[in-house]
Amino acid sequence: MELRELRAFVAVAEERGMSAAARRLHVSQSALSQTVSGLERQLGLKLLIRTNTGVRLTGEGETLLAEARAVIVRHDQAMRTMASLTSPGCGLLRVGIPLELPSDLLRPAMEQVAVTCPDTRVQARHLSSAAQLEALRAGELDVGLLRERPADPDLDTMLVVTEKLGVLLASNVAAELADADGVRLESLRDLEWVSFPRSGSPAWYDEVTSVLRSFGLGLGPEPPENQSLIAEVKLAAVGTGKAFALAPPHWSQPLPESVTWQPLHGHPLVRRTWAVWPTHSRRRDLAAFVTGLPVADL
Repeated sequence: MELRELRAFVAVAEERGMSAAARRLHVSQSALSQTVSGLERQLGLKLLIRTNTGVRLTGEGETLLAEARAVIVRHDQAMRTMASLTSPGCGLLRVGIPLELPSDLLRPAMEQVAVTCPDTRVQARHLSSAAQLEALRAGELDVGLLRERPADPDLDTMLVVTEKLGVLLASNVAAELADADGVRLESLRDLEWVSFPRSGSPAWYDEVTSVLRSFGLGLGPEPPENQSLIAEVKLAAVGTGKAFALAPPHWSQPLPESVTWQPLHGHPLVRRTWAVWPTHSRRRDLAAFVTGLPVADL
């Protein structure tokens, strides 16, 4: 078994379908299906039961899922450890940051850099995932925190955050739509989604819009390419009572009394954030930064 095959299997198991897993891994659905089928042939076991609505794991698949996750986490940890032993450099560490990053994510990483390379200065830049990827390839960033995982052999990645998104609603609207478990996504059909430009994170945008459409929600016009979906925009639109916005449960911005956050039934939208850095890098401060980040469950 190869690591890429295990990552492919885990993605299919997590997403419960080939289509969503292919979008997550940025590969074609046919290529992903061939990879998983090849893994089943290698093992001589049936790992997935394929249906018209997706896939489900067999008992053997459940066993492999637990083992595959452990192997992937151990591999990524080993890579970070070895990088910390071989990387000589410190200096200016340029870090790409997306909007709505969990407030406690960076602190351990920054502390690790301060201990390992006290002379390193960290320079943070707020950039979309697409802009970060471009900057990483151009050598203008040392590490980025992206909302999608790039399929690039010259970049290493590590999943650091998974967030089950809920919705921001006007308080009076939430009172009508929410029950003890939150809000059903299909109940938002009469509201406008406060969206973000696809150009900033194409794979994540496509995943979100696919889920929204599957629940019968219509999508309004895509915002201008250079428009950032900042907190003020979300709150202003939601406050009218005619729109909803997606947000993680521990949103860093304070909410006015007129707006409330509610979970979504079944957690249909999970946002992932990946640390991404050049494979060839041997910098000690970069290794310290990555080591200080959490490792999220796949």
